Amino acid sequence: MSNVTALRSAVRPSPVFLFVVGLFVLSGLAVWRYGTDVGHPARFLLFVFVVSGWIVSLCLHEFGHAFFAWRSGDRSVATKGYLTLNPLKYTDMALSFLLPVLFLLLGGIGLPGGAVYIDRGAIRGRLRHSLISAAGPLANLAFAIVLGVVLTQLATSLDHALFWSALAFLAFLQVTAAVLNLLPVPGLDGFGIIEPYLPRAWVAQANRVGGYAFIALMALLWIGPINRGFFSVIYHLTDLFGINSDLTTVGHALFQFWQKVGLG
Repeated sequence: MSNVTALRSAVRPSPVFLFVVGLFVLSGLAVWRYGTDVGHPARFLLFVFVVSGWIVSLCLHEFGHAFFAWRSGDRSVATKGYLTLNPLKYTDMALSFLLPVLFLLLGGIGLPGGAVYIDRGAIRGRLRHSLISAAGPLANLAFAIVLGVVLTQLATSLDHALFWSALAFLAFLQVTAAVLNLLPVPGLDGFGIIEPYLPRAWVAQANRVGGYAFIALMALLWIGPINRGFFSVIYHLTDLFGINSDLTTVGHALFQFWQKVGLG
């Protein structure tokens, strides 16, 4: 069996992933039909639209890691089901999905997930290891760019402002996830990108403190000046991608359907 044939047989989107995609599409159509209505039913559907879209992006993030690992020699990712985009196959549901969704609810931050086990011993070459780590956040960036193009080209009126604000907020989340994940902090993909080039003693020490470093990073994001500086960078990037900051702000406010919001 050729590599192409083997890859095609391994990459089969699971029914679970297709269900989430279907939920994303159907809720998006429902939000579109609400036009400019910001009543409670419309806001709840917007919430479903953004969360399902966010879960789709998390699946694509993890698939990016697994795909490049497969191409680099790790066939175990296929047997583990990582190439099916099934979120139930990931080794840590809490880290990859539950925690990111919780941070999404609390602060509108696209927390990076990370729970596909890569057999690094099956992969040769430092560049390949770096590309595997980079593939996840690059998937988020690609998603953000696609959404930015859609917004730039099609969001030319406010007749469907509810939908466009939701899409802008979803794109914003992709950028936050990518930026956070590219930080060279142990436990994040940014560290995985540079890790092959570091002394092994440094890597061993970093792995010992990786979990604590990640928690410390999350805590720092709640500090006012750091939080403002971080989001200033995010908004600068979203502007470059054509993602309207005003639409993003409105989308975030409407997303929290359990809170009253004044858009006057």
